[in-house]
Amino acid sequence: MAKKQSIWARIFGIGKANANAAIDALEDPKKMLDQTVRDYTNNIAEAEQAVAQTIGNLRMAEDDLAKAQTEAKDWGSKALAASNKAEEFAAAGDTANQDKFNQLATVAIQRQMAAEKKANALAATVGTQNEVVEKLKAGLNTMQTKRQELVSKRDELVARARNAKTQNQMMDTIKALDINDPSSEISRFEQKIREDEAKVRGAAELAASSLDSQFAALEDLGAATEVEARLAAMKAVNAPAADILEEADGAQALEAGAPEMSEIEARLAAMKKNQA
Repeated sequence: MAKKQSIWARIFGIGKANANAAIDALEDPKKMLDQTVRDYTNNIAEAEQAVAQTIGNLRMAEDDLAKAQTEAKDWGSKALAASNKAEEFAAAGDTANQDKFNQLATVAIQRQMAAEKKANALAATVGTQNEVVEKLKAGLNTMQTKRQELVSKRDELVARARNAKTQNQMMDTIKALDINDPSSEISRFEQKIREDEAKVRGAAELAASSLDSQFAALEDLGAATEVEARLAAMKAVNAPAADILEEADGAQALEAGAPEMSEIEARLAAMKKNQA
């Protein structure tokens, strides 16, 4: 009995250990779960053999019990028959046969008592084995139920395990491509783009500055040209008046001989006024 219980405990322990190993090592979830199902199936087969052998031993004990009970009953019947026969011989005054059958009755009763003792012991054994068998059957049913649940949930567990693995890989990828990490490829690429953009802005500012300088020079040239043009225009306007004055002065000099100083000064003042 102890041997059967130890076998059962070992089977249950192996099944649990294999299940835990499958859960802890999910590198290939489907492979591990399939292996767990196979382990459970093999363990259940071994458990079924242990249960079957235990039930077989129980049936043998039950047969022995029935046999012992039958023997006790038979020896009781023989003891009663021998006792009755001894009484008959006693009534007939045959003391020799009376003693003989009394002795046979005594032996039969002794055999009956031995058979009853054996039957009582077997009855206790049968009762204990019945309890063990019921527990083994319950344990076997539990294993079969767990196996069926595992088979039913295998696809779901595989999908969940693969999804978890994919999410972990995605998180690792995101961590590796952290844009805030100055050592990452994306950050270096972004820095290179920023440098190129800065160069473009610098070149644009330099070009704009050069263009502004050219326009400023052109404006200075235009201003100088305008000044010269205005001076030329003023000279052109004042030239006829000067010629007229010179001609008038010459005529007066010829006529009067020498112009008066007051008139000359007046003309000069008029010219300055016109120029202003």
